[in-house]
Amino acid sequence: MNALYEFKEVFSKAKSVRFLIDNDHLSQDLRFIYDQAESVKLLELKNGYKSAVVLNLIQPNIEFRKGKLGQQNLLIVKKKDKVNRVFLFTPHNFNLQTLGILNSQEIYFISSVEDVNVQYTQFFEQAWANSKQDALNDITQLYKKATKQLSLDFIYKYTISNIFQNKTIDEISEQRLTKTGFKESQVWAMLYNFQKDAVLGAIDKIETYGGCILADSVGLGKTFEALAVMKYYQLRNDRILVLCPKKLRDNWLIYSQNDVRNALSKDRMNFDVLNHTDLSRDKGMSGDINLETINWGNYDLLVIDESHNFRNNEPRKDTVSRYQRLMKDIIKAGVKTKVLLLSATPVNTRMNDIKNQIAFITEQNDAALDEFGITSINQTLRQAQQKFNTWMKNAESQDRDSLVDTLNGDYFKLLDLLTIARSRKHIEKYYDTADIGTFPFRRQPISLSPDFDLSKQFPTIDKVNDLINALNLKFYSPLYFVRDDRRKAYEDKYNVTTSTGIVFRQIERENSLIHLMRVNLLKRLESSIYSFRLTLESLIAKTKDLKTKIINAHENEFYFNELDINDIEMDDDRLEDLLIGGKVKALLQDLDLVKFKDHLEDDEKLLQQLLNQCIVVDVARDEKLHQLKAEIEKKLKNPINEGNRKVVVFSAFADTIKYLYNQLTPWLKEQHNLYAAQVTGGDENRTNLPNCRADLNSILINFSPISKGRDVIYPDATSEIDILFCTDCISEGQNLQDCDFLVNYDIHWNPVRIIQRFGRIDRIGSKNKEIQLVNFYPNVDLDSYIDLIGRVKGRMQILDVSATGDDNVIDETASQSKDLEYRKRQLKQLQTQVVDLEDIDGGISITDLTFNDFKIDADRLTAEEIADFELTPKGVFSIAENTIHPNQKGMLFCFKDQSAELDNNKVNRNMIYPYYLCLINQDGAISIPATHSKKSLDYFKKLASGKTELMPELLSEFNQVTKSGSNMSVYTELVTIAMNHLEGSEREMGLDSLAIPGGTLFGNELKDHNYELIAYLIIQ
Repeated sequence: MNALYEFKEVFSKAKSVRFLIDNDHLSQDLRFIYDQAESVKLLELKNGYKSAVVLNLIQPNIEFRKGKLGQQNLLIVKKKDKVNRVFLFTPHNFNLQTLGILNSQEIYFISSVEDVNVQYTQFFEQAWANSKQDALNDITQLYKKATKQLSLDFIYKYTISNIFQNKTIDEISEQRLTKTGFKESQVWAMLYNFQKDAVLGAIDKIETYGGCILADSVGLGKTFEALAVMKYYQLRNDRILVLCPKKLRDNWLIYSQNDVRNALSKDRMNFDVLNHTDLSRDKGMSGDINLETINWGNYDLLVIDESHNFRNNEPRKDTVSRYQRLMKDIIKAGVKTKVLLLSATPVNTRMNDIKNQIAFITEQNDAALDEFGITSINQTLRQAQQKFNTWMKNAESQDRDSLVDTLNGDYFKLLDLLTIARSRKHIEKYYDTADIGTFPFRRQPISLSPDFDLSKQFPTIDKVNDLINALNLKFYSPLYFVRDDRRKAYEDKYNVTTSTGIVFRQIERENSLIHLMRVNLLKRLESSIYSFRLTLESLIAKTKDLKTKIINAHENEFYFNELDINDIEMDDDRLEDLLIGGKVKALLQDLDLVKFKDHLEDDEKLLQQLLNQCIVVDVARDEKLHQLKAEIEKKLKNPINEGNRKVVVFSAFADTIKYLYNQLTPWLKEQHNLYAAQVTGGDENRTNLPNCRADLNSILINFSPISKGRDVIYPDATSEIDILFCTDCISEGQNLQDCDFLVNYDIHWNPVRIIQRFGRIDRIGSKNKEIQLVNFYPNVDLDSYIDLIGRVKGRMQILDVSATGDDNVIDETASQSKDLEYRKRQLKQLQTQVVDLEDIDGGISITDLTFNDFKIDADRLTAEEIADFELTPKGVFSIAENTIHPNQKGMLFCFKDQSAELDNNKVNRNMIYPYYLCLINQDGAISIPATHSKKSLDYFKKLASGKTELMPELLSEFNQVTKSGSNMSVYTELVTIAMNHLEGSEREMGLDSLAIPGGTLFGNELKDHNYELIAYLIIQ
């Protein structure tokens, strides 16, 4: 008889088996044998042996021993007749196939001899006699742990540990930090635990891929995270440039200056700061930097704050955009430039908003991430956008999970490689916030809809809208009046042909501008009757000036000359009276002036009619102003947090803010002894606080003295600013959490801006227990208001070149309708609740598209848990009750593809490749396919995470069905279906059974397949 089958026959009749185990060659497959033990006794041995095991098996009177002889393992089976049968194995072939426990098509050669002289037995007994006794209990507990039925929580953690645990990042980062002395820096000491994780992750991505997009949600401190990354590179003597919006310039500069306001003065931070707008200039000074002589290409690290401002790369003719300048002169020129991008909204309303931001990291190399599984970045983003467009058509009946389910794995992979995105929920759930405090509690928003006029004589918004729609506003489109015989010259000058041959027509852009101006008029009316009146007055003055220019044009000495728009100098003072328009200019002599003048006169009449209706609504009749005053007074009399009288009021329009400041500041000082300030950007900031300069920083420091550290800067200051009227110039990047009451005096069309505004006071570490949001809505039903916006926008056509690069001309009618529906749903949501960016209805957030929850779960694993996992065999399982879909039974699998090389095609279908998850129903239907790994993980987490105790009734049911695990055939077919699903074939498995509780499913490897089973849930 073949020794293999001889051994199998002997083993199958065994009752008592005695092992001498050399742990250096201990195979995890032997746990199959441990699992059958009725009792376990272990000893620690001398002479290089670490343990011995006595197992009670099925049949009596046979001893089964494993020892070591030279380079071979040996098993001794002692029969009744006292003749020992010895089986010799090499360390590499001692597994379940060679033991004959699993079927295999391979042939194994195993030496088998009779121990006539009992030399092997004596060798074994000698080692056994020399064994230590003191470690008996510890070793016994170790093996008991390995053989017990595993909990759901254990299986979940074990699975995500395999998929997401990166054992090299922390080691690499630690080496880098130790070498540079970074951990001794002041900025590192000031970071919270979640911020330190972001910094380490960002440095690793920058070093690995050349850049990182830091997309933590509003209020989580991206600026300090970026400063820490910058400090690391400063310690490496790298030259650093920060590009930021002009309104945030001082926020960054302060950390590089010898100033008492610099909280990082000990770190001696050294970096340059330029504005986004400086990219449009070739000369002049930006602070201390001469833009004419700056060496743009000599920066080792580029930090772009509010990087979403560069999401568009529109085609230009004869000019270079800021985006193109940044790419050409900084990213591609000179030394290799690493990039850190900061934005809470890198992805907003388009899946490929992120394309142009990624291009800064990859230097527009479409194949830059090929070795990481992304064959084409452009194709990945294009396909994601196409799937989003398809999903959007039916978005009303679907949630965002259904969008996530449709996306390819390579889009998730792309975001995973280059972004770090944590939400407020992540921080609260996964981090200890005891050292920083919690987020303040958000009260339910107060939604108000005051009328325009206390006397109720001003027309309703829908009637005003009818007049707005009747306006031509063609003075915003001078090309509309170009005569047919001159049209070709203007098309040559202003039309842009893209790389794919699509023509970007300037007259279509001007038509879009007219529609946007109608929207702007409606929004200004919604903001304040005062702002609307100023706009009407400005438009009337514009029509009159243009009419005068038309009437007087023929008096210019060049009027009758044959001028060509392509040949003239636009700056020629002699032609000033003959040119109209802004950046796009037209010669009056090329226009149909009669038609032009008629359009101007028609608009002037309508504008004057609207103005006459506005003028009578003065301050005394302004109902909205009175409502705001009442809300402020109510808050002052009933503070949300004891002693806090602070209020911040936002409006989209500077005219409205100036109006509110002028009308309410005297009342606030006289009636409540409160100081106020106005922040609108530029040189128009104001405050009545004595001894407070009117610059932005001084105002904000005195408005939010605790968060801004005023006691260090102005230790003798006593009075504060309590009421702040401001525009969106401070809606990003400012810490104003001393305040607990924020008013949106007008509702921004993009609800994301509302959330960003509230993020100024809704910040971790706030001193306030509760905060309040107040929103002023138009005095009309929201559905009717959205319809108004739709009619104002009209039928528009735009060029879809801003982010996709596809150069597709789109009929906006259908997509505009969907966009309006999105806005309606979002605004309705904001009427009743305060939400995070990632939770807003119909929006897109990176936190929806990444595996952050599971990665953080993996990162939070303890050293003890990881040590347990290292001793855990592959193919472990547990039994779950289906609390999500109670009537659904089946199996949830996690496999690993053991192919030697990275398969880009598989990455395209599965972000977590080489791992796969799939859910198979009991009837064999594939409930969650392997391409939807995030959905499977969500399902896994909900079923298993935190459940550390098994339900006895589930285990009892399992034992009945499987005869205590000895017959798993009821589940074998589901494994076959899962494997065939992964391979897309109907190959035969050739497997007899699965496993028993606590054991492995197939052993270490599935010999007939490239897939290894990591873990699975049996769902009852």
